Amino acid sequence: MKLRQAILPVLALSAATALHAQSLPGNSAPQPVAIASSIPAAADTPFAGEVRLSVDATQIARGIVTVRETIPVSRAGPLYLLYPNWIPGDHRPSGPIDRLAGLDIRARGESVAWRRDTIEPTAFRVEVPKGTTELSIDFQLLSVPASVVAPQMLRWSSLLVYPAGYFVRNIPVSASLRLPSGWSGASALSALSIGESTDFERVGLDTLVDSPVLAGKYVKRVELGRNLSLTAAGEKEENLAISADQLQGLRSLVVQADRLFGSRHFDRYSFLVSVSSRGGGSGIEHHRSSENFESSSFFTAPIENPDAQTILPHEYAHSWNGKFRRPADLWTPDYRTPMRDDLLWVYEGQTSYWESVLTARSGLLPHEMILGRFASLAATYSEGQPGSRWRSLQDTTGTPLIFRGNSPSPSWQRDFDFYTEASLLWLDIDQLIREHTQGARSLDDFARAFFGGRDGDWGEVTYDFDDVVTTLNAIAPYDWASYLRHHLDATDGSAPLDWIKRGGYRLIWRDTPNPYDMAVGKADDVSDYSFSVGFALSGNKVTTVLWQGPAFKAGLLPQMTLVSVGGRGFSREALESAIRTAAQTGKSIPVRAKDEDGEHDFSIRWTGGLRYPWLERASSEPAPLDRTLAPLPGK
Repeated sequence: MKLRQAILPVLALSAATALHAQSLPGNSAPQPVAIASSIPAAADTPFAGEVRLSVDATQIARGIVTVRETIPVSRAGPLYLLYPNWIPGDHRPSGPIDRLAGLDIRARGESVAWRRDTIEPTAFRVEVPKGTTELSIDFQLLSVPASVVAPQMLRWSSLLVYPAGYFVRNIPVSASLRLPSGWSGASALSALSIGESTDFERVGLDTLVDSPVLAGKYVKRVELGRNLSLTAAGEKEENLAISADQLQGLRSLVVQADRLFGSRHFDRYSFLVSVSSRGGGSGIEHHRSSENFESSSFFTAPIENPDAQTILPHEYAHSWNGKFRRPADLWTPDYRTPMRDDLLWVYEGQTSYWESVLTARSGLLPHEMILGRFASLAATYSEGQPGSRWRSLQDTTGTPLIFRGNSPSPSWQRDFDFYTEASLLWLDIDQLIREHTQGARSLDDFARAFFGGRDGDWGEVTYDFDDVVTTLNAIAPYDWASYLRHHLDATDGSAPLDWIKRGGYRLIWRDTPNPYDMAVGKADDVSDYSFSVGFALSGNKVTTVLWQGPAFKAGLLPQMTLVSVGGRGFSREALESAIRTAAQTGKSIPVRAKDEDGEHDFSIRWTGGLRYPWLERASSEPAPLDRTLAPLPGK
């Protein structure tokens, strides 16, 4: 100890001397190298000729897709080829450049040297030789090998490069695709059928990238309405058995969306659904199709996972909100220009509102399931999201740019709340419009005015914050700008929850989960005690701990495994019994958990019993919220 005390002042003096020396004149002091780009910006000018793209996916089960591409060139000299990076729908740079391999560029049969840009690694500089009229490009896209029967979603954005300097809508592309023997597929692109070898219609690069191909060995197609279909691909044929009730719900979804928006911004639309044991319940929107990845029970047991049933309505609503109408600073002319996500609370937030409403209106889920979903969200933002005390809803729109996997503490950090909390913001706006117009108008009118109109136009119309406010004021005059900015910018822990009272309901707590939370918990193997002891479990492993909740204060950590509770070996029944006992005795709940360092004892102070959120009718009068969820009648 004495030796350390003697050394520390010497170290401190040495450090101070070194810092002082760095500031003396005469020492080396570099200046930064200027960052300049030679890559031409996208311009709205015609592209001479067409790009020919040939994709060979016959070895996709081995994780290999081979690309051959021909790009016409009009002059010798430097040319930049870009690999798509900022992909619409991802809201972030997401092009899988790390999976590109074997890039070979040739002119008149001879290899041409290329050099990757040091600032933008998805850009390649090529010196085009004199006399060259086209470049031939070959490469492979590699991925983890999959089962030979696993369905695949082929995204064209991963399977091409394109010349810089043009709006991608001005670059015509003729594409062809080869699939493994016995496979077939579907896309929004025109083709007589997608089989082992398919040539697609010539389209602009933007349309091609917006039109993925679903392919597999077992494929089923059903018609849902005028120019609307669903194509599903699965690992087993029996996974594609769509129940009559679900089929009716999907057909009703099409009808309800037509009645809501009053127009269509596509010539045809196809739901593309991959059902697989590898499915994760996710989706990506496109103008004329969806791109969905679901579990193998998506069709065979739909009510067992209600959350998954809202995904098709979500992606379908995006054809209007997100694809036809798009935030001005989120629309980009190519796949190199960065997207700005500040209006995702409209793009994703309002779409998340419509996913619940359209799911209820179409009958894909019963009314009480959607009420349970709203109750769970209301509870989260009334007391389960302490991060709203430092991070605004507006700031969460930056999450796609900063997210790097699971948050260590999602309740404190917040992540994708521009979906969930913003959906409640729009629910509140719906109920506020109904209240101020005595039920004569609603958010339905906003949707028809803002996202509808121009029937048959499947281009893009951009908007900004002022456009949203102007349309709301045309529906129901109010200080919408102040209202929106208050809820978007607040960091006081508040949330848009007045819709509960306006909608004729109240948030209550019971000791059993509502039907929605019960089904989701069973489907995801999650037991959520966030509103009581303050943690959630998958099996006996702690998945999340509520920031400053009872378990947090006791020291319990995510990823710990529960060993015992209340003196009994861990089970869900033992935990719930201990929570009930603590409510009666007022004593803390003893918990033993283990991690890689061994077993540890904790004492959780919680005497409030089991608590799960429900929405309950506030009176016998008709509830405006019920009207929101009721199907729209035909004219």
